[in-house]
Amino acid sequence: MSDVRPWVLHVDLDQFIAAVEVLRHPELAGKPLIVGGRGDPAERAVVATASYEAREFGVGSGMPLRIAARKVPDAVILPVDADAYHEASAEVMAELRAQPGAVVQVLGWDEAFVGVETDDPEAFARAIQSAVLERTRLHCSVGIGDTLLRAKVATGFGKPGGVFRLTRDNWLEVMGDRPTIELWGVGTKVSRRLAGLGIRTVAELARADEAPLVAEFGPKMGLWYRQLGRGDGRSVVDDTPWVARGHGRETTFPHDIVEPDRIEQAALELFDQVLADVRAEDRPVVGVGLKVRYAPFTTKTFTRKIATTTDRDEIFAGTMALLAKIEPDRPLRLLGVRLEMEMPDDARGDHTPTRSGW
Repeated sequence: MSDVRPWVLHVDLDQFIAAVEVLRHPELAGKPLIVGGRGDPAERAVVATASYEAREFGVGSGMPLRIAARKVPDAVILPVDADAYHEASAEVMAELRAQPGAVVQVLGWDEAFVGVETDDPEAFARAIQSAVLERTRLHCSVGIGDTLLRAKVATGFGKPGGVFRLTRDNWLEVMGDRPTIELWGVGTKVSRRLAGLGIRTVAELARADEAPLVAEFGPKMGLWYRQLGRGDGRSVVDDTPWVARGHGRETTFPHDIVEPDRIEQAALELFDQVLADVRAEDRPVVGVGLKVRYAPFTTKTFTRKIATTTDRDEIFAGTMALLAKIEPDRPLRLLGVRLEMEMPDDARGDHTPTRSGW
């Protein structure tokens, strides 16, 4: 008798951006490839992605492009082409949705959850890999789990191009001795706070008493972090279209700026770009945000709630109020503007980890 049951699959495209560039430039196959900014390491920009060949030299996403170039002098450095990656991603997601019985929850350009009922999740995962490869010539890894968290974590053990299963049965066997920072949703700061409680491994977090976690993180997040340690959580893939809470734009200046008029002009340009993004969704604005990065690398974020409105002048006034918080005469290397929108009634409100708006 077949054992058909629900499964969660996490599909993650291998070195996605670099792979798309290699498809466009086949001569780059097998060479160290770095994608970031406008492709000029002399400018302030960070690595968007690096090929496996470049990663062997220690290059990783988020690394300053100039440092990556020094690590791999022979690397090919290309500018980011968001339109090309969006187009490739759309093809992948369309193929995932075409799989029999699949429910697809998109997480980003290069990853998605797939919910399916099957008696052989490994075979379904391999079928997905073959279908994606045939349609897009892109390779992917697939994590299999009985929760979204376990499927997401499992993918890391399958990379590159493999399949791995993590369930309640083998969760602590595989993850128990690993540091908490390897959990999806636990970053550097949280892992340090957990270490301050004597919790350094996943197993220790899974067995932790509620009281210290609640005291440190609050009643909701404290219990949620312990749930992460156990690999528990949502087990149903939700294909409800994701609704953005806001839009933001930012720019890194080629050289530090301090002049108030130049800062204001840059803010105005960003503001108009973000406002156009917001108006395309036809939702009113309820909050504004400003991100500044002082030289050499101190980042501050300011936010402000405003009365729900679509009026440009009112939204701009709120943004300008935040602009006044910038410290005068302090060199500025980055500026970002963000607008928060009113959420529709059917917007999701769970605690699945999401990417930051900035």
